Amino acid sequence: MSAVDWVTARRLAYEAGRAAAGPAEVVRLDAADGRTLAEPLLALTDLPAFPTSSIDGWAVRGPGPWRPTGRVLAGHTPEALTEPGTCVEIATGAMVPAGAEALIRVEESTQDAEGRVGGTPRPAPEWRLPGEEATKGEELIPAGTAIDPAVIGVAATCGYESLTVSARARAALRIFGDELLTSGPPGDGRVRDSLGPQMPAWLRRCGAEITSAQVAGPVEDTLEAHLAAIREAFETADLVCTTGGTMHGPVDHLHPALAELNAEYVVNTVGVRPGFPMLLARAQGADGRDRFLAGLPGNPQSAVIALVTLVQPLLDGLAGRPEPTLPVVVTTAPVKGRGNDTHLALARLDACGRSATPVGHVGSAMLRGLANAHGFLLVDPGTEAAAGDLLPFLPLPLQAGERR
Repeated sequence: MSAVDWVTARRLAYEAGRAAAGPAEVVRLDAADGRTLAEPLLALTDLPAFPTSSIDGWAVRGPGPWRPTGRVLAGHTPEALTEPGTCVEIATGAMVPAGAEALIRVEESTQDAEGRVGGTPRPAPEWRLPGEEATKGEELIPAGTAIDPAVIGVAATCGYESLTVSARARAALRIFGDELLTSGPPGDGRVRDSLGPQMPAWLRRCGAEITSAQVAGPVEDTLEAHLAAIREAFETADLVCTTGGTMHGPVDHLHPALAELNAEYVVNTVGVRPGFPMLLARAQGADGRDRFLAGLPGNPQSAVIALVTLVQPLLDGLAGRPEPTLPVVVTTAPVKGRGNDTHLALARLDACGRSATPVGHVGSAMLRGLANAHGFLLVDPGTEAAAGDLLPFLPLPLQAGERR
């Protein structure tokens, strides 16, 4: 099977996720951070719901000086001002009484010996009008938006106690490769597993749910062991990520295992370097719902590239998030092409996020460059980039607002 180009591979992964998205669920506001809105957030009432003072001062009616008749604090419903020449003291955020014609700032007011208030209202009204921010039923935030503290604040302002969110995909990780060590330094022909410790964190940053109980390996290099590991993972996970075994060598059993599971390929190999070879397959679970398996290469940097190429768009689709549009940055140095494949070159952004500098130590088996990068510069097949060129930039799935 010929390799799928990088852009098409991401689209196919996203579309597969959208088609298999699970039912929405309702969560309390305090549990909504990091989830995705499954339906638009609508204003439940006008915002503000009533005229609100934006100053500490006086609400007045008619010509001055004005005789104070009371006080209005936030959280109270005031009596109407009915007599000309009267006023009430008012606090910021308090409801403006019916009949008030103007507000006067306390620092711009006077009081005579009899307590009457004087002053001149400013030309612009000093209160917020109902519906100034939103009208009842107006869409405030569209479905597919990632929920952050600001979104939670808007929901709370409207009066929501909970939000309807997209289902969060459950992920599992299976590490393939008898040569891997799970503790201590590498040596004697064996290498330390670096994907088992890091992949769960990447998956969480992409929006998946994964616990330590859903991580297993190294799995024995036999077809029977691979099948058992995948079947066990499919019992509880919507997405199973495997590392290693994506080629067709003597101890690579992933493709035969997928055949035994009657899985179909969504993508089988992608024209991208580093990252070769990777795959995304779909199989039917015991409950009739789709399960996905992402085969990530065993080389660590290649595995992360496979994650951002196939897993991240799949999870975006499953969560109902829109396909992201990649920003464009200036490369500060030349970036070589990789023949007929897309080149994903690790790079670090400047403080403004407008330019990116390629980093060193970027071999498929290396992680030092990854640890010093913010993402990848994209060089299209058959091209090279010179310093000063504009290139798409694929950010690593870091936490919201996080910059290393």
